[in-house]
Amino acid sequence: MSERHPIIAITGSSGAGTTSVTRTFQDVFRRESVNAAIIEGDSFHRYDRKEMKLRQAEAESAGNMNFSHFGAENNLFPELEALFSDYGSTGVGKHRKYLHDADEAAPYQQEPGTFTPWEDLPEGTDLLFYEGLHGAVVTPEVNVARHPDLLIGVVPVINLEWIQKLYRDKTQRGYSTEAVTDTILRRMPDYLHYICPQFNHTHVNFQRVPIVDTSNPFTARNIPTADESMVVIRFAQPKGIDFQYLLNMIHDSWMSRANTIVVPGGKMELAMQLIFTPFIWRMMERRQRALGAI
Repeated sequence: MSERHPIIAITGSSGAGTTSVTRTFQDVFRRESVNAAIIEGDSFHRYDRKEMKLRQAEAESAGNMNFSHFGAENNLFPELEALFSDYGSTGVGKHRKYLHDADEAAPYQQEPGTFTPWEDLPEGTDLLFYEGLHGAVVTPEVNVARHPDLLIGVVPVINLEWIQKLYRDKTQRGYSTEAVTDTILRRMPDYLHYICPQFNHTHVNFQRVPIVDTSNPFTARNIPTADESMVVIRFAQPKGIDFQYLLNMIHDSWMSRANTIVVPGGKMELAMQLIFTPFIWRMMERRQRALGAI
């Protein structure tokens, strides 16, 4: 953790909704004139798209049916921790981009599914913002979770997470239900060992819970809407959180435990704005004091 060079990390599984959370934070950064270095977790995968398919086929032919993007062997955990450590110390570090589609790849004149070369982050950013699978990963070799000043988990209940992944991969990527189901099943051991444990290290968790029937996520035709959901927000350390203010500002919210507030699904973005804007104010004030600006 660093007062001069703070780090915010959003962590969650594929299909959990971390991208929409990132958009909320980007709105806050624009409004508060915060110059954030944005890091996507996909850029720390070990293999590009073509090589990953090749490695997966090799693994399956050798009897490994659980080869996935979630595990340590297919990610650069030491490099991710080095980025967090270097940024916290110096405000810079090595990063690259993963080019998901043709629009992202065109400016770099590369194929989709490839990485850009490693380069230094620009100097003078106010904070580092990470969004991806492993912002709080801890293994015997690395401890990424110890570096962020604010660590947020996005964790829909599992059936909803699967529905969101199925819908995204089928509509945006053209995959069949069977192909996405195979991916979910293949990832399950790594999901249990590398994704779930992260949420014990997060400072705040957001868990969206549908209030419609999602008993069989593999036959659901649509993602439950925000109005068909509630969001459970759990604070690891509730001291200093003004719950009464949040209850007054967020209509139909309530406390389910001393460290947990429940809000309507359509109010999730508002809740994030109310909760995290003061966090960012305090980060920037501490940073300015540490830099001797005030």
